Amino acid sequence: LMITLASVSTLFLISIIVLIAMQCSKTMDVSSKYLPETNYDGTLCHSIQYRSGEKRYMLIRYSIAEEVKEGTVVGQIAKDLGLDKRTLRNRGYRIVHGSTEPLFQVNQDDGILYVDRKIDREEVCERSKACVIELKTFLDNPLEVHYVAVEVLDVNDHAPSFPENEKILEISESALPGARFQLQAARDADSGLLSVQHYAINQNDHFRLEIKDRGENRKTPILIIQKSLDRESVKTHHLLLTAIDGGKPPKSGQMKISVVVGDVNDNHPVFTKDSYSVQLQENTALGTTIIQVNATDLDDGANGEVVYSFGNDVDREVQEYFELNSLNGELTVSGILDFEERNIYEIDIQASDKGPTPLTSDKSVIINIIDVNDNAPEIEVNSYSKALPEDSKSGTTVAVITVKDSDSGINGKVLCFINQDVPFALTPSVQNNMFSVVTKTPLDREKQSQYDVTIIAKDAGEPSLSSEKNIRIEISDVNDNSPQFLLTPYTFYLTENNSPGDSIIKVQAADQDEGNNALISYHIFRGGDNFLSSFLNINPEVSDHSLFGLDRYTGRIRTLRSFTETDEAQHKLVILVKDNGNVSLSATATVVVKLVEPKEAISAADLKSAATDIGDNGVTFYLMITLASVSTLFLISIIVLIAMQCSKTTDVSSKYLPETNYDGTLCHSIQYRSGEKRYMLVGPRMSIGSTIVPGSNGNTLVVPDRRSTSTEVRLLTCRRGDAGIHSSRRIVCPPLKRRIVSMRAE
Repeated sequence: LMITLASVSTLFLISIIVLIAMQCSKTMDVSSKYLPETNYDGTLCHSIQYRSGEKRYMLIRYSIAEEVKEGTVVGQIAKDLGLDKRTLRNRGYRIVHGSTEPLFQVNQDDGILYVDRKIDREEVCERSKACVIELKTFLDNPLEVHYVAVEVLDVNDHAPSFPENEKILEISESALPGARFQLQAARDADSGLLSVQHYAINQNDHFRLEIKDRGENRKTPILIIQKSLDRESVKTHHLLLTAIDGGKPPKSGQMKISVVVGDVNDNHPVFTKDSYSVQLQENTALGTTIIQVNATDLDDGANGEVVYSFGNDVDREVQEYFELNSLNGELTVSGILDFEERNIYEIDIQASDKGPTPLTSDKSVIINIIDVNDNAPEIEVNSYSKALPEDSKSGTTVAVITVKDSDSGINGKVLCFINQDVPFALTPSVQNNMFSVVTKTPLDREKQSQYDVTIIAKDAGEPSLSSEKNIRIEISDVNDNSPQFLLTPYTFYLTENNSPGDSIIKVQAADQDEGNNALISYHIFRGGDNFLSSFLNINPEVSDHSLFGLDRYTGRIRTLRSFTETDEAQHKLVILVKDNGNVSLSATATVVVKLVEPKEAISAADLKSAATDIGDNGVTFYLMITLASVSTLFLISIIVLIAMQCSKTTDVSSKYLPETNYDGTLCHSIQYRSGEKRYMLVGPRMSIGSTIVPGSNGNTLVVPDRRSTSTEVRLLTCRRGDAGIHSSRRIVCPPLKRRIVSMRAE
């Protein structure tokens, strides 16, 4: 029983211990809701989403190490932004890179952000503590702007290096223990903990090394004498200075230092001020004196003469902008300064005497650069629709632009506007210095098909600087104009006995649209077209459409048969013209065709022409004189023609000689035989003779009509001359006017 109780107690204790351990593990493993999410590499992933109307803005942050291979995945940007991968390509998801070569790209198929080319952090961000690359991404339909920040993490890919491989340092033997000598600092292109963190020298009884921390990961080695030097014992001390960075494993660089022990010169130059500071505008002219430093030396002779030089820690970039007079200590401007590139300089100036073993002192001069308004705003077009339909609503976005000004403060405040009378306006975005070009009034391509819009960006500096950006906007056509006939109604006078297929009139219409919307076709409206009748007000008194034909492309109307006096005197047609737009627009015109005899047609045409001329040109004095002259000449011509006709009629030499036409041909003849009472009608247009049968009273001749439908119809009236029983009579006939020939016996 005791063994059983002991076993149960042991198992119970083991269970309690296991439960407590599991609970502790679970508690330690649960990620707090207050702890941020991390990426695969342990970096934070921050996401801020902002919605405004139809536009979405989201900020997301990634981190990636430098020098990774091309194609390395940075993050699933579509997933992190909550975007549908299937719509990325259709919505034109893209990264706006500006004028620089892109470092990242987005795969529009799977929404993955990847490295497009190898990134060198030191090249991209130089010596910045944090290297963050900001990307702007855009989607269309609807417009979305997302900002992605990619932090490039530094890797230890650079070893420390010294400006010189070997340095010769002269130190007087009178230098007391504790004397300090600043050495050249090593340079490491890496940043942060991966830059130079420590210096060391080889074991030596006379020297020790101290590191001066200048902030911003800038460490300067100081060589300190810890034991008096004896030139007679050792003339030269050989040291090896090693710079070590903070990488794992660390990298290092070395420089040989030869310390030459000189003779006694026991006083150092001393600067008259504890600190030097000056403010300088970035547009200061070259050669301007900034400040003059001064140092004194209590020694006599050459040992007391002081010369000035830049400290060993001053890099070449600083020496390109500033020049130091070694004799009087004047510091002048030697290069063009730029506040936007660098706004503060700390320059180490070293004062040395001219003793056999020069003694030196150093002092820092701090120069603060003051910003001036020397940068004009820069306008960048991020998204641009070159063609815009003319039926676009007011507020339609045409382009998205970003304005940047490198100046600071009020000099960097930018005002953007369009200083033109155009139907476009600029609207600010929720992001600073981002604007949208939108339509503000309706567009009409027929009035203006293209706009050159000038966007002006102006900063608030004094004097103000500005820049311009021109964008050309093409207005595309929509079918918003119906075809229009040049004239309506059309009136035409058609003579009888016309030839089938004759072109009688041409109707014309025009459409102000362009392309397919301006292609028009003509149709004769048929009364049975109920669909068109419901939209058009058609005159119901239209003629038989089988009499006319219409060329649908040229608008030319032709007759389908010959018209006679039995046809109606007036015909009306309704011509329909349609364009070729997606939603076709149309118009109608009425054509009135009046059937007249030839002389009436000429008179109507003359009257119509005269009326048109009078309407176009106006009734003027000279026009009335011209019309009177023409009328007089016309009357004289008619009188002369009548006189000639009468003279020709009375000039017949013999009644037995047949009359001839003007060209010598015979007129129509009719042969009459009293026995058989048969009459033959012979004419130049008949291939065979036509038999004329006398009527019941013997004085009416019936002429059979054997003409085809296209034969010209002429009517005649004949008179019979004296004739014997067996004599043949010839009847001289004027032009045909009737079909019934009357013969009266005398």
